Amino acid sequence: MTFTNVWIASSFTGTYGVNYGRIADNIPAPESVVTLMKAAKIKNTRIYDANHDVLKAFKGSGIEIIIGLGNEFLKDISTSQDRAMDWVKQNVEPFVPGTRIRGIAVGNEVLGGADQELWEVLLPAVKNVHTALDLLHLADDVEVSSPHSAGVFASSFPPSAGAFKETLVPYMKPLLEFFSRINSPFYINTYPFLAYISDPEHIDINYATFRKNPGIYDEKTKLHYYNMFEAQIDAAYAALEKSGFGKMDVIVSETGWASRGDPNEVGATVSNARIYNLNLRKRLLKKKGTPYRPKKVVKAYVFAMFNENLKPGPTSERNFGLFKADGSIAYDIGFTGLVPSSASSLFSFKGNGLMYAVYAAALVLIITS
Repeated sequence: MTFTNVWIASSFTGTYGVNYGRIADNIPAPESVVTLMKAAKIKNTRIYDANHDVLKAFKGSGIEIIIGLGNEFLKDISTSQDRAMDWVKQNVEPFVPGTRIRGIAVGNEVLGGADQELWEVLLPAVKNVHTALDLLHLADDVEVSSPHSAGVFASSFPPSAGAFKETLVPYMKPLLEFFSRINSPFYINTYPFLAYISDPEHIDINYATFRKNPGIYDEKTKLHYYNMFEAQIDAAYAALEKSGFGKMDVIVSETGWASRGDPNEVGATVSNARIYNLNLRKRLLKKKGTPYRPKKVVKAYVFAMFNENLKPGPTSERNFGLFKADGSIAYDIGFTGLVPSSASSLFSFKGNGLMYAVYAAALVLIITS
């Protein structure tokens, strides 16, 4: 085996990653984001497109990145192998190996989404992208996947009842068969926050945020769950098992907790966001499995790096960030911001990414020395 093949044995170094969303007009330049991630020892990140400025900024950083092929491209790429090849040649081939592109997320939350035409084209698009990678001798280095929302499940409580919706099985099963062949995991976006705000009267906030609680008992498996995060992952494992893919790994592509919300978004507070993300980080660093899959170490990408001021929807959508727009921490879970919160107004990130990277590196040295 070559050194490269040894390195790519896993597409996820460690267990903790962060989604780097950029639907904002006030967040740091990509060079500064790389500095911030390195200071926080974040080794894995995921973006929702293939922005070339971002990919250039990550060159030589050692940070592993999953890039996104947006839903808007799926129909075109599903019908044209040449189009898939062009996309890979433009957005992957020029940047590797300097930028560690470890995967391509083809679409996001397609199955179960409102656009049923996309359900039909997801698998052909996935296959065409993988074929393009294979022809360019990149398929061993770059994983192909497609993250799902909890909307793909007909049931998920208790965990042993996890099952895919019948209407999605004709699309989900062939997709899983292909991912099983190319050894890709099942990516799921898992949000105890969304479950809690949908039913705060019946869901224990302590169970949702990893605090001490009585937990829930699954009669079928005789397993006890003390946090919803693990229960949701095991519901995914149960659904996969019922579909014939019990050996497939589950990776959490998104999870997080909003620090602000609308009046009806009960629980969207700085305190709850801090507790959830602090306890989640501690949980992931233990490198443990779940009650149902104790030998499969849990890996997750937290949503998100920054509060994103241009995201549509309820207030919570703009307040999932571990960091504020100026690079200071949104709350303390052990990370160091680019600037202390009190000094956030002294500098501007716009157009000064490289200058800020130098400043931030110096600041980190001062703080940690």
